[in-house]
Amino acid sequence: MPPVITRTHLDWLGDQRFAGGAPNAPVAFLDGDGAAAPSPVVTLLNAAASCAATDVVIILQKKRVELRKLTVDVEAHRREEAPRRVLAMTLVWRLEGEGLDETKARHAVELSVEKYCSVMSSLDPGIKITNEIHVA
Repeated sequence: MPPVITRTHLDWLGDQRFAGGAPNAPVAFLDGDGAAAPSPVVTLLNAAASCAATDVVIILQKKRVELRKLTVDVEAHRREEAPRRVLAMTLVWRLEGEGLDETKARHAVELSVEKYCSVMSSLDPGIKITNEIHVA
């Protein structure tokens, strides 16, 4: 089976600003210094969190949980010198829903982060990922 190919196109808008996205799809804006749009690292963290959260929603639906609220806060620790790569990430999950308990939430998050999320799987395996889960 041939690999799945995903494409994106990036346009420089001046200074450290860029617009990019898949062909014929919505465009995302990025700003290298984070002033006019999210920075590339913030975008990476959002991509990881939203990818994992998408899986969590699907997994919880299969567990017959009626999710009312899901938020994820991400804190990344980066090297001080260049390259200022991400060394560790903590994802703080806050979930509310009918039929939701800590066991279901933890299982869904672990499955997503450790098995299903393609963005998480694409990150350097040396990045320490910690999940903090709060169920209301």
